[in-house]
Amino acid sequence: MRKVSTGFVYFFGALGGLLFGYDTGVISGAILFIQKQMHLGSWQQGWVVSAVLLGAILGAAIIGPSSDRYGRRKLLLLSAIIFFVGALGSAFSPEFWTLIVSRVVLGMAVGAASALIPTYLAELSPADKRGTMSSLFQLMVMTGILLAYITNYGFAGFYTGWRWMLGFAAIPAAILFLGGLILPESPRFLVKTGHSDHARQILDTMNKHNTPVVDKELAQIEEQAKMKNGGWKELFGLMVRPSLTIGIGLAIFQQVMGCNTVLYYAPTIFTDVGFGVNAALLAHIGIGIFNVIVTAIAVMIMDKIDRKKMLNIGAVGMGISLFVMSLGMKFSGGSQTAAIISVIALTIYIAFFSATWGPVMWVMIGEVFPLNIRGLGNSFASVINWTANMIVSLTFPSLLDFFGTGSLFIGYGVLCFASIWFVQKKVFETRNRSLEDIEATLRAKADEKEASLNAAK
Repeated sequence: MRKVSTGFVYFFGALGGLLFGYDTGVISGAILFIQKQMHLGSWQQGWVVSAVLLGAILGAAIIGPSSDRYGRRKLLLLSAIIFFVGALGSAFSPEFWTLIVSRVVLGMAVGAASALIPTYLAELSPADKRGTMSSLFQLMVMTGILLAYITNYGFAGFYTGWRWMLGFAAIPAAILFLGGLILPESPRFLVKTGHSDHARQILDTMNKHNTPVVDKELAQIEEQAKMKNGGWKELFGLMVRPSLTIGIGLAIFQQVMGCNTVLYYAPTIFTDVGFGVNAALLAHIGIGIFNVIVTAIAVMIMDKIDRKKMLNIGAVGMGISLFVMSLGMKFSGGSQTAAIISVIALTIYIAFFSATWGPVMWVMIGEVFPLNIRGLGNSFASVINWTANMIVSLTFPSLLDFFGTGSLFIGYGVLCFASIWFVQKKVFETRNRSLEDIEATLRAKADEKEASLNAAK
């Protein structure tokens, strides 16, 4: 392994999250200028915003599973190239369809990053630090969103400012590619492909030369690497069913709680309750800064609190915040106090999301799947997440017109409380457990079920 620090590995391993956050967040400001210059109707505006989400579904579905065959690092480098091409293509688009295609290409890199990075970080991290290191991905996502808000505000006064907003993403994409050239491959993938000595070197570095820990972890990986790469049959099989249920459930609930509608439409919400446009954009930046701070705190406590407890605390906090925000919005038209309450509730909602469901979902889908289908399983969960994201984002404006802000967010709040039942009934704890221990437990439970089914026959 090249002589690089663990900090370098984790930073560049998670850097794709910054591009993920930037490219999904920047369009909220850019679309205001794109629709004027390209004379776009509401349908066309919707597709400019949602094209990245469509691309993300494709990227997660195609590139994610390929990492089981070609390795996490190579696909991360490919994602950086796609980010670069998509960013420049979007910035130089002369008309609507070129912009749509470029945004879909960009989305493929976003989807690939969401499928690859949690797996890559989980496989590199020691068990007692895996939650902290894997949640760096979400911290980068929130940092990218904040960077997008600042860039939007900075270029808002330029006629072609939207091109700079979209093209700026090419810079971190180039940095990610250069850093990726030095990143190590996942030790789990190396063992699977017969490079155990190289895997030992990486494990030794990541575990700070703790030889007993490295020996034990390598032995466990070698035992489980004997399993052939799995496919769809294994993904939907008896052993993986609990992991698949967790992946699908967390991916859907993270979106139907309304997180992205609040993040993407925060300026609209601010103007609806009486803020001016400039004040709304500045408030958006303030929320972005707050978001990053709260996510950084979550990174620090991720391995000190059980994942399930964090999800349940987050669901309660988000649900109550949405109820309060909804009531405030119902009365904000005639009351400055109600408007302020709405903004405070929105800020608290984002804090709970950023500290819990935001990072924990990505951490857990990188942990729960067995080694032989980890890329495929993580990819499948990411596809579900992006599909839910796209459905919620596309339906939000119509639902907003039909129900109004007050009533709509009550619906999202109800779904927050529904998630508690799911977490309690269907999610198993992963904190402080090695990936190999989690897989061994899944295998043992599947064997028990199969034996009981055979006995019943």
